[in-house]
Amino acid sequence: MEEAEMVTPGEMLGRATELKAGKGAYVVQHNKNIYASLTGFRRIQSPPPDSPDQRPTVEVTGHKAHGPVPEPGSVVIARVTKVMARIASADIMCVGPKSVREKFSGIIRQQDVRATEIDKVDMHLSFRPGDIVRAVVLSLGDARAYYLSTAKNELGVVSAESSAGNKET
Repeated sequence: MEEAEMVTPGEMLGRATELKAGKGAYVVQHNKNIYASLTGFRRIQSPPPDSPDQRPTVEVTGHKAHGPVPEPGSVVIARVTKVMARIASADIMCVGPKSVREKFSGIIRQQDVRATEIDKVDMHLSFRPGDIVRAVVLSLGDARAYYLSTAKNELGVVSAESSAGNKET
């Protein structure tokens, strides 16, 4: 077994052609490199023998990485921080029932707000800064944010403030 190496966010962990990105890691698409998104220890997991993808998985564990980490398919609770014409930015506060220990950013793209009539979505009518949303993680995105979706009936805004300042739930 190899010696565990301490890594910090942004540090290169390997190439996506040789490894898969696991928890605490992400792939930058333009250069196919895998980088750490957390401070912790670099670990390589062997693939299960029956897995069609036989690349080992590289992940960051331990240190601050022991809290919950968003991953594709996870349901998250996030606070909307900024709304623009095509995207809304949000800070992820919980992954499943557990609150996160580190700051994770998410982006909800216009096409991921709802399942139908995607072209008619008005981001400013869908979200306001301060809204609390339930969303599912689509992908690890890039170094800056996870891609989130609210395009299911059980997802979307769970708490908001009206333009008059009243709490809406």
